[in-house]
Amino acid sequence: MNEKPTLTFSNANAKLVAMAKRLGKTIKSFTLPSGWTCPAAKDCLSKANKETGKITDGPDTEFRCFAASSESQYKNTRAMVWRNFEAIKVIMMDAWRYKKDQVKVIADLIESNLPKKFDILRVHVGGDFFNQVYFDAWMEVARRTPNKHFYAYTKSLNYWVARIDCIPSNFSLTASYGGKHDELIVEHGLKYAEVVYSEEQADAMQFEIDHDDYHAAFGKENFALLIHGTQPKGSMASQALQELKRRGWNGYSKRQQLATA
Repeated sequence: MNEKPTLTFSNANAKLVAMAKRLGKTIKSFTLPSGWTCPAAKDCLSKANKETGKITDGPDTEFRCFAASSESQYKNTRAMVWRNFEAIKVIMMDAWRYKKDQVKVIADLIESNLPKKFDILRVHVGGDFFNQVYFDAWMEVARRTPNKHFYAYTKSLNYWVARIDCIPSNFSLTASYGGKHDELIVEHGLKYAEVVYSEEQADAMQFEIDHDDYHAAFGKENFALLIHGTQPKGSMASQALQELKRRGWNGYSKRQQLATA
């Protein structure tokens, strides 16, 4: 490997800015290609073509991943997430080739590229933990930086459950309902979030709606996320979004492109 791979972290998007203001903290984020790195995605599975940005929904997609829509729309965002993914794959293969500890080398890569200043880091605005080694590497990064707080939504519940007794206290995980391993949520009592199409649906479930990611980052109870982003034309999700807009809901930001740190 001639040149050491690097990772790009992003500034907080509009949704996270609200939490940053509430807490008086600096929030950064990290992201990977949506869908392409989401082995357990089902209800929200969408992928933006690496070159063209053309978006493709999965066979069971009920609502489109907002991050995939952003990647489809913004070429710079798409390029950034793929650079991150390629960097991790390169160093992972290098470790495998030379019989190095893959968890350690990935954790080293992440840690060496962390933003100089941040208090809270959202892991994966787009994408997910794509294998156990990568999941373990992030847990190692959290252990090495106990003065920072990390959090992530994930459908890769099998990787979480495999390490359920050794998740660092400064890494908050939220199960994203609607994936291939939903049964593990009840089986292991995992905190989870579910996408809803209206405030009334959230009320019926007795869930609070998380508008700034505070529930994900620090909450202990299950919660709801209001549908947002660009939805497939004619879908129930699209119809629900149109009704929300009629009521005055405009999502979290007109621009969902990720600004780099």
